[in-house]
Amino acid sequence: MSEQMQAAGAVLERIGGVGPWLASRPIVIPDVVLDPPRDGELLVRMEAAGSCHSAPSVVEGNRDRPLPCLMDNEAAGGQRGRRLVDNRLESEENAMSDTTAPRALEGMTVLDLSQVMAGPYCTMILGDYGAEVIKIENPEAGDQTRRSWGRLYAGQDSHAFLAMNRNKRSVALDLKDAEDLEKFYGLVRDADVVVENFRPGVAQRLGIDYDTLKDINPGLIYASISGFGLSGPYSTRPGYDLIAQAMSGVMSITGEPGGRPVKCGLPVSDLGAALFTAVGIVTAWAHKQRTGEGQKVETSLFESALALSVWESVEYWTTGRTPQPMGSGHRINEPYRALRTADGYVTVGANNQKLWRLLCRAMDDEALADDPRFATNMDRMDHLPELVEELERRLAARTSTEWVDIFLAAGVPAGPIQDYRQVLEEDEHVKARGMVTTVDHPLEGEVKLLASPIRMSGTPFTVRRHPPLLGEHTDEVVANLARTEA
Repeated sequence: MSEQMQAAGAVLERIGGVGPWLASRPIVIPDVVLDPPRDGELLVRMEAAGSCHSAPSVVEGNRDRPLPCLMDNEAAGGQRGRRLVDNRLESEENAMSDTTAPRALEGMTVLDLSQVMAGPYCTMILGDYGAEVIKIENPEAGDQTRRSWGRLYAGQDSHAFLAMNRNKRSVALDLKDAEDLEKFYGLVRDADVVVENFRPGVAQRLGIDYDTLKDINPGLIYASISGFGLSGPYSTRPGYDLIAQAMSGVMSITGEPGGRPVKCGLPVSDLGAALFTAVGIVTAWAHKQRTGEGQKVETSLFESALALSVWESVEYWTTGRTPQPMGSGHRINEPYRALRTADGYVTVGANNQKLWRLLCRAMDDEALADDPRFATNMDRMDHLPELVEELERRLAARTSTEWVDIFLAAGVPAGPIQDYRQVLEEDEHVKARGMVTTVDHPLEGEVKLLASPIRMSGTPFTVRRHPPLLGEHTDEVVANLARTEA
């Protein structure tokens, strides 16, 4: 046994006789450093970890040195048999993990009952800016994204789950069990926000609907995300992003004219609902700070997709025509699309008269700007097929990279079409802006995640917690609840 392991065992033995236990288990201690005690005192904190065991971490001063992640394959009490360290040490190499920075939403406690995408993405945003997010999960399987979405790697959770659940703690409660339901009610008493995305009626049957919970906590903000909303003829329908895109009109205008129906590549209904709900929660919280009053916040995938249909609704209301697919083009201004070049495509945004003339000058064909078919934006919209043909005939002379350089030098907005490998691995701007961050996960190791795009000078985005294992913080949270209620 190394000197580090012996020292760790000796320290732990002093507070509970667990030194021999530690020495007898298969363990890993990555980079543990036991510095000399300050003032003759070396404190050891026992952190609740998982649903059946506690794991130690050595604390000296204000530094938290995690001891081993202990693992075996034995189930204990029907719970997962993993022993893990709840590592609170923030990465000193990642500025986004600066725990000294003030947090805009510090003091907000969120109980997250949601799963899959819209709800978890919403609560992750809140957690990124300081809210204490407690993810309430079914003990049997948890958020269905853990198992059924995407590939599994070293652990039991998919990377789809990891992508949307940082900065949260996980508490495993069976809300159909009376005892666990009472524990949940106890958490509600001190919470600011509850977020759920059950089908309408499910929360009421479980006894966790807004009317029930506001009697426990009148100041509660209760956010509901559903497929179609809690009222109206579609309210009882199940909802997914695909269905919401189809029924909201989004799929009818996506893709190329005359092609098969195509959904937007990004799950805009899910993510739109997440963003709208986050705005609703923060708005309701601001109101609560002034008045102490809680309220219900509600949106749906269907309405969120429809609310994003700004240009399409304008086109219909002003022309009476039903909007149609336009590929990469714009409904109101042209040229504003992807255009073919000698070796691929380039995107061009010459969507006003000044930029149109600059574009023609950059192509060394200023006469094109005065062609009667293209002289004004209305002319260009009325002769769109001819416009595209004329532009692509000229662009065929050079590569996409060459045209991007030429257009940018001329003051014309332009860019290449990049795939995600190029964006995530090669793009220097992505690196400079820090849009890819990492988090240390107890089973997966270092995991790459997209960072928040919201830049705040005083209260920045931080990564404080890895995406939790199922029930990782149950003992810790329930024990704290018991102390609070004592």
